[in-house]
Amino acid sequence: MSNSWRTYQIAFFTIVTKEIRRFRRIWIQTLIPPLITTALYFMIFGKMIGDQLAPIDGHSYMDYIVPGLIMMTIITNAYSNVVSSFYSSKFGRYIEELLISPVPHSLILLGYISGGVARGLVIGLLVTGVATLFTDLQLHNLWVSLSVATLTAILFALGGFINAVYAKTFDDITLIPTFVLTPLTYLGGIFYSVAMLPEIWRDISLLNPILYMINTLRYGMLGISDIDLTTAYLVIIAFIVLLYSISLWLLKTGVGIRH
Repeated sequence: MSNSWRTYQIAFFTIVTKEIRRFRRIWIQTLIPPLITTALYFMIFGKMIGDQLAPIDGHSYMDYIVPGLIMMTIITNAYSNVVSSFYSSKFGRYIEELLISPVPHSLILLGYISGGVARGLVIGLLVTGVATLFTDLQLHNLWVSLSVATLTAILFALGGFINAVYAKTFDDITLIPTFVLTPLTYLGGIFYSVAMLPEIWRDISLLNPILYMINTLRYGMLGISDIDLTTAYLVIIAFIVLLYSISLWLLKTGVGIRH
């Protein structure tokens, strides 16, 4: 193993370890709130309202919303981890030390993304544990569930990175989650099937990439989906390639970082 490869390995794992320790250190702020919020969703929408509703595609309403709620926590936490961490490194000006180091920009990007993916998947797993308190959890296809959860975490970690690069104040890092991410997530089919919508709204919903992620996880857990799986994977991977290319270009050119 060459010395440069060994150096890159150490640099990458140092960034990942720092990112994981960061959200573990403030676990009361990062791990507990999603569990409380999801438990409230299960009690209010799943139990109190869901018991009054007819089954959807042969599944109780409680079972139907579980994949969407898990996916929502993965999306928000992968995104918020990277946006807050990278912006803090800009604000504290210690990102400059990393940028002038001999570490490739792609490795720096992958380090931050890995931290966001780790937080998204850890909290997704914890929320899955909370779901078992309210319903008999089903798992139709383990590999589909794991793959779509990981790909979704990667995609929104990249989204958080781009938001952090362009953010000029701490207020800026909340604008995209509030005005873009949250509406798209709630309109992504967490609480309903797009087959229930009028045709025009069904067609508009197909433009929402989060719809493809929620339905793929719903297939992995319940065996049902409104979207073709091949199409869903192609959409998710295409967005990852696009956002990764933009993120790497931003890091190399220093847009929003050096000026």
